[in-house]
Amino acid sequence: MSIIVENLTKKYGSQRAVDNISFEVKTGEIVGFLGPNGAGKTTTMKIITCFMAPSDGDVKVGGNSIHNNQELIKKKIGYLPENNPLYYDMQILDYLRFVAELQGVPKSKIESRIIEMVRLTGLNDEKHKKIGELSKGYKQRVGLAQAMIHDPEILILDEPTTGLDPNQIVEIRKLIRELGREKTVILSTHILPEVEATCDRILIINKGKIVADGTSEILKKQAQGEEVLRVQILEASSKDEIINALQGLESVSLVDPIKESENSFIINSTPGVSSRKDIFKLCVNKNWILSEMTPIETKLEDIFRQLTTN
Repeated sequence: MSIIVENLTKKYGSQRAVDNISFEVKTGEIVGFLGPNGAGKTTTMKIITCFMAPSDGDVKVGGNSIHNNQELIKKKIGYLPENNPLYYDMQILDYLRFVAELQGVPKSKIESRIIEMVRLTGLNDEKHKKIGELSKGYKQRVGLAQAMIHDPEILILDEPTTGLDPNQIVEIRKLIRELGREKTVILSTHILPEVEATCDRILIINKGKIVADGTSEILKKQAQGEEVLRVQILEASSKDEIINALQGLESVSLVDPIKESENSFIINSTPGVSSRKDIFKLCVNKNWILSEMTPIETKLEDIFRQLTTN
């Protein structure tokens, strides 16, 4: 089931928490929704899930507008909010049963859905405890279980791995990837490696506006602009000789020595051109040993900082 966001705006007085944004999430797609605190991520998620009304614009979930089909849309969505709302005095199984009834799960299927959620989220050893007795990580698992109990077609997950230890994070990533084969998922997180490991596509929002939209690879290529190489050359008479020879190549725009490593350099290729073949040929002709030539990729963290610190 697809989600189409059209010219969405949310105002608080003169401030625009969400500023005329548009994007689409296709059926079966896992989209990472990134941005600094206060960028508009949670506000956008609340509007999509019908927990909050927009000031302007529309969201269509499976073709249904949030302005006149809220009850139908809510049935199609599983939502894990940033602040996981749980009843601490309830036992896990009682709470999941309560949520299943609220979500309209048929009585004949409630127990089987509870068993499935306990299995999927790894709650079996804790299932008879009160929620208030659980660690933060297990409370987060209960939150995931309640979001999925009615087998929704869409999952909106706001910081789903908060409080989880590294092993639990790996397990939840795997679960989200498996769910993404059948469901549409929007995943908000501050853990950038999690996005690369889990998501098909990345949206970055800053100051209420979408500033990037694409796969991790596409965003890196767009940010890279030109090829950057780390190169180490041995058997030359001097570092100056290497620099002069490299700068004489038409495909090289900049040579920057690395101070902490002997005869190592960061080389920027001319925009739109690769200098790797020319560097290799130069070393062959000079009888130099090319001991390293490694492309330096722009990291997602670098892209995030570049787009959200202006």
